[in-house]
Amino acid sequence: MEISYRSSPNFGPRRRGLSPSIVVLHYTAMADEEAALGRLCDPSAEVSAHYLVSMDGKVTRVVNEDLRAWHAGAGSWRGLQDINSRSIGIELDNDGASPFPEPQMAALEVLLKAVLLRWRIRPERVIAHSDMAPERKSDPGPRFDWRRLARRGLAVWPEIEAVQAGDFADDARRFGYPDAAEEVLLAAFRSRFRPGVSGPADAVDGAMIADLARRYPVDRRVERA
Repeated sequence: MEISYRSSPNFGPRRRGLSPSIVVLHYTAMADEEAALGRLCDPSAEVSAHYLVSMDGKVTRVVNEDLRAWHAGAGSWRGLQDINSRSIGIELDNDGASPFPEPQMAALEVLLKAVLLRWRIRPERVIAHSDMAPERKSDPGPRFDWRRLARRGLAVWPEIEAVQAGDFADDARRFGYPDAAEEVLLAAFRSRFRPGVSGPADAVDGAMIADLARRYPVDRRVERA
């Protein structure tokens, strides 16, 4: 894969010797790729990411992977804090309402595969920004095709056959979501796994999150420090 480089000043060292164990996917919500790159490289904005993937599939590295980019902000996943020090941040050129085009998705798959192999990151640790910060973030949003990534082993997807549903909020936290009100967790979960569905949590939501919690439970004894 050909990767271009545009250096951002917005980075620092990963704290406490941490290395990447999570990938966080975002959308830019900017007018276009150049506007997004301008913001990611603007020192006054104090935001960045490791990569930007354009709609036509061009990949630009903005911060080197071994450094701490400023993309995740406050939040947690699987009980872990300081997600910036633990993650690779990938921005997708998208306004938040449009589909993600084929060239962009294909390029993301190649990039993700390389990142996961390089850092030995498990598929359940490829997450949405809204997964780790459900009270304040919604990206990459309901138009993003998570099932496609899961079919390629680059993310996870629930299997609901013969799974007994439990308490939705408890299972969401067992899978990795942070502490938040059930309606907040439900909105983040549905944005990723059941886009377009509304109303209170139902049996399908319960079965899906129960399966994810069963197959990918948080175990703080083995989570990376």
